[in-house]
Amino acid sequence: MPSKFTIAFAAGLLALGAQAQGQAQEQVVRIGVSGPLSGANAFAGKDNENGVRLAVEELNAQKIKAGGKTLRFELLSEDDQGDPKAGVNVAQKFADAGVKFVLGPYNSGVAIPASRVYNDAGILMSTVGTSPKITQARYPNVFRIVASDTQVGASMAAYAAKELKLKKVGVIDDRTAFGQGIADEFARQARSSGLAVAGRQFTTDKASDFSAILTAFRAQKVDAIFYGGYAPQGAPMARQMKQLGMANVRLLGGDTLCSPEMAKLGGDAVGDNILCAQAGAMLDKQPGGAAFKARYKQRFQRDPDVYAPAFYDQAMFIGRAIKDAGAVDAAAVSKALHTTSYQGVAGTYGYDDGGNLKKTAVTVYTFKGGQLAPLASY
Repeated sequence: MPSKFTIAFAAGLLALGAQAQGQAQEQVVRIGVSGPLSGANAFAGKDNENGVRLAVEELNAQKIKAGGKTLRFELLSEDDQGDPKAGVNVAQKFADAGVKFVLGPYNSGVAIPASRVYNDAGILMSTVGTSPKITQARYPNVFRIVASDTQVGASMAAYAAKELKLKKVGVIDDRTAFGQGIADEFARQARSSGLAVAGRQFTTDKASDFSAILTAFRAQKVDAIFYGGYAPQGAPMARQMKQLGMANVRLLGGDTLCSPEMAKLGGDAVGDNILCAQAGAMLDKQPGGAAFKARYKQRFQRDPDVYAPAFYDQAMFIGRAIKDAGAVDAAAVSKALHTTSYQGVAGTYGYDDGGNLKKTAVTVYTFKGGQLAPLASY
């Protein structure tokens, strides 16, 4: 009769064998997130990461298989600080870690140099960077998952001219790749729409005092100011406009001003005087939009910000593309993304040869009671 020790030892061997067999039948797929997890835009970086995290958890629940193995998706998140040099270092770190798919970077100025590193390493990169320069290199593994500056800036200018019937606007940008690019597009379309552009002023993405710039535009009696930059500067700009008696002058911007952070930082200076254009259709009007917001809030105890839905959608699209391709190879998945479409919570995703969305809506919003309120979609 075998001893209790022998039985226990045999049971242990069987358990180890089962565990080893399970591991042999499982393949880890690493998905990286590159974004600002520190600094003024950390709120956006964390929101983006949360969108991917939710998708990874749901993909793992699906038990997707490829090459005969069940896939286990693993999230790796790195702080690129919104800095180009740090972003390139993150890209190299992901390449060394065997990451195959990256969501981010958030900032255009980071995405432009990082895209080359990702391309050379054979990593698929999906960014919300809106600068047209990101996809001009036509790297096969680089995708922009939202509208570009051309679309967003043009939509805001068209709304300002046709709906608001403004006559004269001032333009400010923060000298980042994103801020300068979207301000250029707004100014170009504004002139085409018959608006007078009173002048172009510059600041930085670290500034907090805009009184000199605002005073100059007040003297020119502008109807509105377009700011190409981010919410941490947009909110104090709105407060200072109120302090300078510019309550009737609207502050316009792109998607980065369509953030709850504007109301949080700007307080009662942020209301229907603020208008912003954001890539995508109205989330609440999309078939899966309300359900996504509920799942996100239950998981993270907060509402999603601007880009969590797009990051979630692209991660889910990548998961489906892996399943369709039957492989976790980035080139095979890229091919699937280029040749198929996906209905996400924020809209339909389908990419042209340059990695740009074939079709995307842009929605103009304002703020009511501290919350975004949609005005029109283009």
